[in-house]
Amino acid sequence: MLPATEPNFAQAPFLATVEAIAGATINPDSGNGRTTIANSTDARQHGDRMGEQTFWGIHGRGPKIETVLLERCQVAIGWGDAIGDLGSIGGDREKLKAALAKALPEQKPGAIPVIAGEIYRFISELAVGDVVLYRARSDGQIHLGRVTGEYAFDPTGDPEHPYRRSLKWLKTVSPTSASQGALYELGSALAFFVIRNYAEEWSLALAGKAPVTVDVETDESVALVSAQTQQNTRDFIIKRLSTNLKGHPFAHFVADLLRTMGYRTEISPAGTDGGIDIVAHKDELGFEPPIVKVQVKSGAGKVGGPEISQLIGNLGVGEFGLFVTLGTFAPQAHTKQLKSNVRLIDGDDLVELIFEHYEALDARYKSLIPLERIYVPQSLSDD
Repeated sequence: MLPATEPNFAQAPFLATVEAIAGATINPDSGNGRTTIANSTDARQHGDRMGEQTFWGIHGRGPKIETVLLERCQVAIGWGDAIGDLGSIGGDREKLKAALAKALPEQKPGAIPVIAGEIYRFISELAVGDVVLYRARSDGQIHLGRVTGEYAFDPTGDPEHPYRRSLKWLKTVSPTSASQGALYELGSALAFFVIRNYAEEWSLALAGKAPVTVDVETDESVALVSAQTQQNTRDFIIKRLSTNLKGHPFAHFVADLLRTMGYRTEISPAGTDGGIDIVAHKDELGFEPPIVKVQVKSGAGKVGGPEISQLIGNLGVGEFGLFVTLGTFAPQAHTKQLKSNVRLIDGDDLVELIFEHYEALDARYKSLIPLERIYVPQSLSDD
């Protein structure tokens, strides 16, 4: 399963905050409604990387953006319809964030630095000579073009994407000619991003040296994509649970998960559990074995032997113990488990159980961790 919707910008911890728009000289072109920025920062940042080639990916959103990209030969990003020409803001990042916060009140506070970061990278890091990749919605082909101009504010053709740079399209590549990993990186949730992991592959494609097709049976990136997709989903689930179900509310979630597995549960009041958060049983009255006593921990840290010993001490004859944590267990905890009738469920185990029983979870928890079932590529060598 994957998150049902793309995580919003505020939920993307790997994104950088906006840097200062420094060293930029504003050059207004009189009479044509456009403003260009001759960026001396670009010269400093990119002047010492002779012989290297930087690749960027861009996603077009909206009905007009593809025309701007492919027909007007301009790489473009949005937000300008909300905050206008950056010539009025200059190189002050605090002014940029303030303008975004004022113009986009519906955005969460954590999203503002991310949006500002995209704008900053487009203006201050993207350089003349860099290569931009765009996968067209119309035909699915991947277009590679070289940037030929400095930043300009130009709302003509598509007012929603007025931040522009001119470019020259050089090559069109079929997705079947790319590795699965390269396609995965190109499918970033960001609108504008630097391509790091598979830049060499795109460099070969640009030079016409890439193979016509990449054999799925020998494409090592297939397994990497599958693993990364699953890991991203696991991280999403753990983060949502740890952020929104701290403390006793996490016990209610675990109880609902146990319900989907056929157990009836009794949840101890907050703060008075004596080491036991949930008592689970199969029958209505709680008389028939097995009786399972559950302790939960919503933190992402490591659970040690003393916590397991406390759980074991609360078990009666014939009772079973279950310790559920979003984190991991120390070796001493596993040693204690082997000598008792206790089962340990760490964060990874919990995610697997969520996958297995997701459809039967209470609606409020499905809303908390919205997922949709999809198919991901599997390495043929795993068969």
